[in-house]
Amino acid sequence: MKIPRALTIAGSDSSGGAGIQADLKTFAALGVYGMSAVAALTSQNTQGVNGIVEIEPDFVSSQIHSVVLDIGVDAVKTGMLSNAAVISRVSSDLKELKIDKVVVDPVMVAKSGDRLLEADAIEALVSQLFPIVLIITPNLHEAEVLSDMRIECPDDMKRAAVKLRGFGPKYVVIKGGHLPGSPIDLLWDGRNFREYAGVRYQTHHTHGTGCTFASAIAAFIARGSSVEDAVGEAKTYITGAIAGGLPLGSGHGPVHHFHEFYVFK
Repeated sequence: MKIPRALTIAGSDSSGGAGIQADLKTFAALGVYGMSAVAALTSQNTQGVNGIVEIEPDFVSSQIHSVVLDIGVDAVKTGMLSNAAVISRVSSDLKELKIDKVVVDPVMVAKSGDRLLEADAIEALVSQLFPIVLIITPNLHEAEVLSDMRIECPDDMKRAAVKLRGFGPKYVVIKGGHLPGSPIDLLWDGRNFREYAGVRYQTHHTHGTGCTFASAIAAFIARGSSVEDAVGEAKTYITGAIAGGLPLGSGHGPVHHFHEFYVFK
């Protein structure tokens, strides 16, 4: 029996809507066995982040080795890595363990606006992690920071994608949900652009969308999909999760990771 396996290396979200919790829910919903290496702990809810505890790089590494050397992985997703030391250690581990099917969600800021990545860690992300991974999935703000350019239209997204691929990842997916009009995500593989259109829902319940989308891509890759198909399948999944967004808390409620299995009435 072949059981697809995916590992998330990210921060936890005590409210359950984003981070490690969202990743594991996504893996489970998509028929993938999920594992985790916790890189940071956050105290947060739908309104914001109240505290962060960073995990020592050696212990992050220990978690990665523990699961990879025993259970193995078919794909890895990284999220909140918090600081340069953790990014450096994770990059070294991925190279040592010869893991190249890696989806990087370059988490910098929470939905509430709270910073989740130290400023000096961005250089480590670009110089050490990006060159060894399969896909990066920045949103518009993250793409602007990483490319050092303003993104105000689809053509800007294309120029930014070309620049970001120059940092080393084989594929770049820029999420266009913050531009006006239909939420269109852009994939650049170095030869061709591919657009993935979606439906815009007027909802505040979008906590965890970036984490969920990236982990869905990793899940479909773990199941054997091509990158192009994995992005499309993940787009369909996250669109349904947003449509079923859960009105929990008094801020940005979470998306519904199990929308394909049940609805709340």
